[in-house]
Amino acid sequence: MNFKYLKAYSLLIMAFGFIYCSETEELPTETNETFEVPTVYSKIYGATSITNDGTYITIKTNGTPDHKSVYYQQTNELYEEFSGITFEGYTFVKNPNNIISFDYTFKIPLNPQVATNHAATPLGAIGVSLNGVPLYNQYAGPNQPLTDEFKSFDQYWGHPTGNGNFHYHIEPLYLTTVTASKSALLGFLLDGFPVYGPEENGEDVTGLDAYHGHTHVTEDYPDGIYHYHITNTDPYINGNGYYGTPGTVTQ
Repeated sequence: MNFKYLKAYSLLIMAFGFIYCSETEELPTETNETFEVPTVYSKIYGATSITNDGTYITIKTNGTPDHKSVYYQQTNELYEEFSGITFEGYTFVKNPNNIISFDYTFKIPLNPQVATNHAATPLGAIGVSLNGVPLYNQYAGPNQPLTDEFKSFDQYWGHPTGNGNFHYHIEPLYLTTVTASKSALLGFLLDGFPVYGPEENGEDVTGLDAYHGHTHVTEDYPDGIYHYHITNTDPYINGNGYYGTPGTVTQ
């Protein structure tokens, strides 16, 4: 066969093969599939966004409280002077910090499960409350009790760190007395398990385990679920580590 015709024939075969493959083979495409967010998470009214990827619920907040506080700048409409008695009868002493907004991203398991090994809760955010404010554990520092910090809790029992991160170590009083109740859902820890207030059926909660929780039916979970309770005694929110496997928090 003449070389010129052979070259043309080869090009024709290559072109035909490309067209055939293009019509019969689909190249893989990247997808960012999202799923419906379960209704219970709509109670986190302080979130700027909530999404579900089928494995994790991602909750974004700015971490600032929706209640008045002496820790806001005096030019802020939520600033309110405070003096007198705070948690456990302590006379309030303001710490030198002010509330600053942050971009928090809490990523928690959609279907939390009990962990084989219970990780200790770290310093910093261990969960998120309904108004988007982070929840902290029972320590002021490494193995340091909160005793010296009680006096710096504002009128709703929260305060900011030196970096301006407002948070609750104990009962978020604004949620339990204004926006919700002492028996209501108050938030979620990073392991995905819900956090409730200090009462059940109008009585102080009892029968909590080493992780400061127990399992039974709640208004939000009619089939029952393990859940934590915030009480006014140590460890306040959480005990000897997460009951489940924690997700992540970034800011």
